[in-house]
Amino acid sequence: MCTGKCSKCIGISLYPLALLSIICNIFLFFPDLQTTYAKEAAEGLYRLTDEIKLMGGVVGGGILVLIPAIHIHSTGRQGCCGNRCGMFLSVIFAAVGVAGALYSGTLSVIALIYGPVCRLENGDWIRPFMNSTPSYLGESEIWSTCTEPENIVEFNIGLFSALLVAACLELLLCGFQVLNGLFGCICGTCSHKEVA
Repeated sequence: MCTGKCSKCIGISLYPLALLSIICNIFLFFPDLQTTYAKEAAEGLYRLTDEIKLMGGVVGGGILVLIPAIHIHSTGRQGCCGNRCGMFLSVIFAAVGVAGALYSGTLSVIALIYGPVCRLENGDWIRPFMNSTPSYLGESEIWSTCTEPENIVEFNIGLFSALLVAACLELLLCGFQVLNGLFGCICGTCSHKEVA
């Protein structure tokens, strides 16, 4: 496959992953699909994990991948970006995408390891699984430790896992685009009307 067409495919593939990352991160602000916890967190109460507030899905897996995806996609077209210079720029943009995917993926892994913030039976809001051994992920019988928000453990595991998968795919695609862009910069984009 020609480097220009490959860039176009990579760019198109990055769009839904960036959108998925943004949507998952936004949903994480509303456990139990309630706005109460986000409002209380905004007031300084400990209701959401720091990984949610750092917005790895919106900033890292979302914006820092979406902007490169637009340029990478445009390098696959004939015209202003479908040339050696455009392919070189796609390498730089893809590197930004790699950084964004790493940011999102790292926060997702940390959130999965430490677990959610939830209310215990005694009324305290803490991260009860933060130092648990073995990991709480495989011990579903202890998830009932969290009394509020309802099903918070499953909610966090599902959304942070989706963020992690999206980040891994974004990392692979952007990493491949770095190689594709370097090859396209050296050899050209295979377009008939290539501009030097």
